[in-house]
Amino acid sequence: MYAIVDIETTGGYAENHRITEIAIYHYDGLQVTDKFHSLINPGRKIPQFITGLTGITSQMVEEAPAFEDIAPEIFSWLKDRVFVAHNAHFDYSFLKKEFEEAGITWNTKKLCTVRLSRKIIPGLSSYSLGRLAESLGIKIPDRHRAGGDALATTKIFDLLMKRDQAGVIAKALKRNSGETILPPNLPKEEFDKLPAKAGVYYFHDARGTVIYVGKAINIKKRIAGHFTGEAREWNRSNIRNEIHHISFELTGNELIALILESQEIRKIWPKYNLAQKYKVEEWGVYDYEDRNGYLRFGINSVSKGARPLITFSSKGDAWNFMWEKVKAYDLCPKLSGLQIAKGLCFSHQSGTCKGACQEVEKPKKYNKRAQKAIDTFFEAGETVAIVGKGRTTDEKSVVLVENGNYLGFGFFDETENISNLDAARMVIKPSKDNRVVQNIVNSYLTNPKGVELVLFN
Repeated sequence: MYAIVDIETTGGYAENHRITEIAIYHYDGLQVTDKFHSLINPGRKIPQFITGLTGITSQMVEEAPAFEDIAPEIFSWLKDRVFVAHNAHFDYSFLKKEFEEAGITWNTKKLCTVRLSRKIIPGLSSYSLGRLAESLGIKIPDRHRAGGDALATTKIFDLLMKRDQAGVIAKALKRNSGETILPPNLPKEEFDKLPAKAGVYYFHDARGTVIYVGKAINIKKRIAGHFTGEAREWNRSNIRNEIHHISFELTGNELIALILESQEIRKIWPKYNLAQKYKVEEWGVYDYEDRNGYLRFGINSVSKGARPLITFSSKGDAWNFMWEKVKAYDLCPKLSGLQIAKGLCFSHQSGTCKGACQEVEKPKKYNKRAQKAIDTFFEAGETVAIVGKGRTTDEKSVVLVENGNYLGFGFFDETENISNLDAARMVIKPSKDNRVVQNIVNSYLTNPKGVELVLFN
């Protein structure tokens, strides 16, 4: 009925590491019925600190089978059984990846003895395998070896089965219970209360410190994606094990969520938010005159000292922006940086380009339209309110930009009027501008998806 498992590995997460040892105990709900154990050759050197922890050396596994060689045997030990492990996601993620690489599909119900212990035996100071076993009077003969840890997990599970008067294990096994996807230290009640709305969410460690900030159009769905196979980088056990609580702030729409996320990361500097701690890649639209006198545009990443006409947070946003200008001002896609291939531009072939790419249209005439397009680039420098959905049905949000500078965001009742600048200023909470926020706001000014632009004189 149950396969109680422990593995040893070369490192902390399945994406970049391999299994070095596995132990499986078959348990029928009353007693152990069979057991399996094997060292496994990971096909790589075992790091010294791992050897120091487990005692497993590279020499010990030289003659051991590779996982793919015994994958069918291991699968037979796990097939049609509930998978049980201490911090089950860790062991499960490694085995699933190893099976995938061996060409074996494996999906099963799983139980985590960390989560079960927290519910059935609440109030302990620690639920690590060593501390939990000590609290329950269970001795571990070979700590940090698969055989010893699997046996200890089996004894813990047996004790949990006997103490489970409230039917916690049966509830956890119910389809769609959600228990099996969650980090071991996160209360399910907190996950269940998450809203399916746009906003920013925060992961906290045991001390309440924010360790990660994220944004989402649907907070609950996004967070669930972190804890399943939808995002492999989140299979890293170190962050999963550190998550004890989740908090959130509703924003009403994606734009505010993007802005707030950036501001919170730069304010808190959470340890697992790496992307915005380093230089953010920007893309710019540049102008230059070619040797034939035509005013051209180019789309390139922004380097130090470069002076683009306008910047974007992605190449795609810059590309879409220029396409709108090409269509609005009858510009040549080739001269606008949207076609690299030699010869006629594809718009000329379809009859929508006036032929500047082949010098059919003279530079003076073409450049007038190109300059008019450039003049519109700076509409993003005007004073404008970006109005979008609020956190409730009777609320709206506003992002205020004055003379091209981001001032802040806020919320107001939909019955209120912010058609003048002073009214908009009263609504917002002033915030510091930064390059990331500039790019976010710019993308909505040039492509106002799901929002309304209110221009001020």
